[in-house]
Amino acid sequence: MKTQYTAALTLLAGVAIGAVAVQGLHAQGAKLKAYSIAEVELLGGTADAAYLDAVRKEIAANHGHTLRTINGRVVKIEGTDPPKSVAIVEWDSVDDAMAFYKSKTWTDFAAQRDKTQKTIRRYIVETEK
Repeated sequence: MKTQYTAALTLLAGVAIGAVAVQGLHAQGAKLKAYSIAEVELLGGTADAAYLDAVRKEIAANHGHTLRTINGRVVKIEGTDPPKSVAIVEWDSVDDAMAFYKSKTWTDFAAQRDKTQKTIRRYIVETEK
């Protein structure tokens, strides 16, 4: 009887260790979310709606989700004055964000973008696990 309990506990411990190992391996393969942030100055006071619609459509097609902050209010809490406008996009990964910003699609928007906004700074931030 004692042998059966020992065998059952050993089997149970093995299953638990295996489950933890599989979970750890699965987590290692998961890509981390990323956010692209663009600090911009809108040249017309507000963003061009047609341009925004076209860009948002392409961002969504490339694994991104716009948080629709471009016309939102930016409020200073600490440090130097904030930019007049900020665009934030959530991406499935840094790789997806970089692929979009290096794509022909993004390059094709350059002329229209330059007419509507002046980009002060654009960067990507990866989340932690």
